[in-house]
Amino acid sequence: MWEANAQANADRAQGLAMLPAGAVERLQDRYDAILTAAEATNPPRRPQRPSTRGRVKRSPAYNLIDRLREHRDEVLRFITDLRVHFDNNQAERNLCMPKLKQKVSGCFHSETRVDAFAVIRSYLSTLRKQSTNLFQSLVLTFQRSPPMPRMG
Repeated sequence: MWEANAQANADRAQGLAMLPAGAVERLQDRYDAILTAAEATNPPRRPQRPSTRGRVKRSPAYNLIDRLREHRDEVLRFITDLRVHFDNNQAERNLCMPKLKQKVSGCFHSETRVDAFAVIRSYLSTLRKQSTNLFQSLVLTFQRSPPMPRMG
């Protein structure tokens, strides 16, 4: 699906809201073909004895394939809505620093400090995403005239 990500990034850079319908259909067909090939390699388990009652336990690989097929529209949302990115790396990076701070310090000592840390990190993250000079922004902030991020 890397080709889908590359195409989504290219179309997003051109200001499009979604990939062209033909491209979406082609990528969905490719996704379905990948899952069909994966299912052929990891078929559902069969009962070992015909008299066995109850449901047969499925392998983790088959469960993943089944879930990816069931949630296809959500998995491929990044090709039908270019506001959605292929991965969630930014969300993971946003969580990484507070967890590291917690690991190093042991804790945050108070809820007020947790809130302050989150506000500062969110503010700096927003400025970074808007390509604002962070050092200059911090200087202005300590001079009591902080730059305000653009909204929307």
